[in-house]
Amino acid sequence: MTKRHGYALLAAIVAVIVVISAAIYIGVAADDGSGQNNLASGRNAPRGSAAPASTGLWVGAWSASPSGAEPGTETNGMAGRSVRNIVHTSAGGTSARITLSNLYGQQPLTITHATIAVAETANSATADADTMTRLTFGGGTSVTIPSGQQVISDTVLVTIPLDSDVLVTTFSPTQSGPVTYHRHAQQTSYLAQGDLAGDVSGTAYTEGTPYWRYVTAVDVLSDESAGTVVAFGDSLTDGDASTVGANHRWPDHLSDRLRAAAGTDGVPLYSVVNQGIGGNRILASGAGRPADNPSALSRFGRDVLGRTNVKAVVIDLGINDILRNPNEVDPDTITDGLRTLVQQAHAHGVRVVGATLMPFRGHGGYSAQREEVRQAVNAEIRAGKVFDAVVDFDKALRDPYDPRALRGDYDSGDHLHPSDKGYGRMAEVLDLRSLTGAVSAAL
Repeated sequence: MTKRHGYALLAAIVAVIVVISAAIYIGVAADDGSGQNNLASGRNAPRGSAAPASTGLWVGAWSASPSGAEPGTETNGMAGRSVRNIVHTSAGGTSARITLSNLYGQQPLTITHATIAVAETANSATADADTMTRLTFGGGTSVTIPSGQQVISDTVLVTIPLDSDVLVTTFSPTQSGPVTYHRHAQQTSYLAQGDLAGDVSGTAYTEGTPYWRYVTAVDVLSDESAGTVVAFGDSLTDGDASTVGANHRWPDHLSDRLRAAAGTDGVPLYSVVNQGIGGNRILASGAGRPADNPSALSRFGRDVLGRTNVKAVVIDLGINDILRNPNEVDPDTITDGLRTLVQQAHAHGVRVVGATLMPFRGHGGYSAQREEVRQAVNAEIRAGKVFDAVVDFDKALRDPYDPRALRGDYDSGDHLHPSDKGYGRMAEVLDLRSLTGAVSAAL
């Protein structure tokens, strides 16, 4: 072999190595740790996005399940209006991305302007000017989301503090049909006329709204968090009857506890995201196609396993299967449904903590027969036959003099939903160490 041929062969080998190395790098970069690649998750590979050079772990900072199609938006949607959603973070990071959903839309939704910013003060539509950042999707500033689909934005470099309010604003110029929304936000967000997605002052956002629209998740690149915990449930997880804008849902309190205890006694620093839907049931969905208030069984893959770097899920479900069934429901049907959720979680290596069902005597739906069903479900849960670990919400919040009812100071007044103090108590009794560990081989 001549020297020239030797150099040529060497150059060819080096070229092959470079190509292989680049392919490996691109493959790793495309894997965000969520278990989904960009294409499968509905996100195109970013072109010219501000992808961070820093290291860290992607975790969920906030989320809300799409719960239905907003009444009154069947034709126009939010055409010609800016929607400024206020969301509260359970983790901070150096970069962010968001998920927008058109699950309940009957036609494509075009978003021509979307931004993310940190609110200047809590519950305010005014942005910290230094954080106002335009979002892109596949490198473009406009995105069209097909009916029934969702899209994840490109990564943007923006510092998101933990325990802060973040503004996610969208503008759509065209009629899009039904708006995908989360009904019981327990948070006031805002609307403005015209394209004011990049507005910092917030002065034009004069119309308050109790809903979250389109946005269903905010993820951050964190150099502290070790993963995400999903709180999965009904209105008791959604925080119904808690103080609006105060972040007093039990998952909010759980997030505070995890931050305070992280690093001690084997407690990891996990972020917490809330996937509760008011009225949700394990077995049955609401009306419509796609169904309003989809059953836990039908939404678990998207709302739990589809979240980012999920390590554990806390499930508090079953009370609506009892309350909303016109006949006496079989408790085995409820526990079998819960076991199905656990099996799905275990298939993805996710640990499951399950809650006992809290009392509701005094509520309009109470009956002795329904109470018997609740007790039977709780007995099975406490026996360790359903979940990897148990948090006993029933024992923690029941009236010691009447165990069929909530304790007075833990009752919001409707005898079903806790007060702010009651939600705090729910988070207080959850053993933080139960969120870690191996999943059970069989239950």
